[in-house]
Amino acid sequence: MSENAVLKDYFLSRRTVTAPFLAEPGPDARQLREMLTIASRVPDHGKLAPWRFVIYEGEARQKIGERLAEIAERTGRAKTIEEADFERGQFLPAPLTVGVISTAAPHVKIPEFEQLLAAGNVCFNLCHGANALGFGAHWVTRWFAFDSDASEMLGARAGERFVGFVHIGTPQTRLEDRDRPDIEAITTRWEG
Repeated sequence: MSENAVLKDYFLSRRTVTAPFLAEPGPDARQLREMLTIASRVPDHGKLAPWRFVIYEGEARQKIGERLAEIAERTGRAKTIEEADFERGQFLPAPLTVGVISTAAPHVKIPEFEQLLAAGNVCFNLCHGANALGFGAHWVTRWFAFDSDASEMLGARAGERFVGFVHIGTPQTRLEDRDRPDIEAITTRWEG
């Protein structure tokens, strides 16, 4: 296999465009299907596909915001009008969000942790798929990935959990690169 300079350059320069800087247009149905196909091409020991997708788009984004604000107010997470308004905008302005749910379950050979990692890889590959088709993507979890009422409202079933929400849209800016880890400082060689 020879070196792929274009792919290497992409990985060395890849950046997240955060949700506030993602706008219309979002992907069409064909593009979204291709992104989900790319997302699903991850290491998956046992070929279990221990994940599934939930699509949030159009007017559903505002409805989600209202319901998140209600849950946040009821649980004390949103104590002010400003905090409730912030929750209303969680799935805005990006035109589309994909929820990635881990369906990891006990298996005779494949640990649940490994299944969970596969679902996490799906989130990152979905970001790559969006970038490959000319869109920006932002992978987040936020509190509602861990709150049982919010997760259920967003589509998680019993025994499932969200590993991420990937906001997708057209980038409105190019963000500056951030500091990256010092590879020497985080790398050791095992010597026995």
